[in-house]
Amino acid sequence: MSRLTKRRREIAKRVDKTKVYSLEEAIDILKAAPPTKFDQSVEVAFKLGIDSRKSDQNVRGTVSLPNGTGKKLIVLVLAKGEKVKEALDAGADFAGSDDLVEKIASGWTAFDSVIATPDMMREVGKLGKVLGPRGLMPTPKAGTVTLDVVKAIKEAKAGKIEFKGDRYGIVNCGVGKLSFTGKGLIENIRALTLSIQRVKPSSSKGHYFEAFHLSSTMGPGIKIDSREIDVALKGEGK
Repeated sequence: MSRLTKRRREIAKRVDKTKVYSLEEAIDILKAAPPTKFDQSVEVAFKLGIDSRKSDQNVRGTVSLPNGTGKKLIVLVLAKGEKVKEALDAGADFAGSDDLVEKIASGWTAFDSVIATPDMMREVGKLGKVLGPRGLMPTPKAGTVTLDVVKAIKEAKAGKIEFKGDRYGIVNCGVGKLSFTGKGLIENIRALTLSIQRVKPSSSKGHYFEAFHLSSTMGPGIKIDSREIDVALKGEGK
């Protein structure tokens, strides 16, 4: 059995695996953990009471985090004609049509968000094997297939993220950086919670939010008190 590093031992002392914590307590623990040389991402994981094998219980949506993600997103726009210039003027990092499609098809993925105009979707469809596994496939539901590329770019740059339940019914999302204030992280988490609630499948029975964990890139996973979900859904603490 491998020995725990000094850092992992220090982290283990701070978290009682038998306890549930408030968001404030969990964030304090993550911030008090031994530091790293980079600004760690903070992530939440919700276990939902859905049967992901049923198409009518798929959970997917978008949310604009009120305090952003803390990450400088690289946005790519697939468009033709004047929309290319429009996208670049609006702040897109890359914009084009066939040239970028070919580049992506060859395995290039040096971007964080993909926006496409409707007339490009036939070509974009060919990129499913590259974009799909990375969660980068544009969809009308997520607002990333649109003629209003300016609005879509601004939303992406401002912190709009997409969430999706996986095969186990888990939604895992980044909600900011460890350098954010506790208040900023909590506001982002509550905005995400509300958005997940809004897309609850009507066929889902029983408890929708079954479990809730908070973690950082190099930190522990901390189980959060389910009452925090109730607070978020009531819109308290805003």
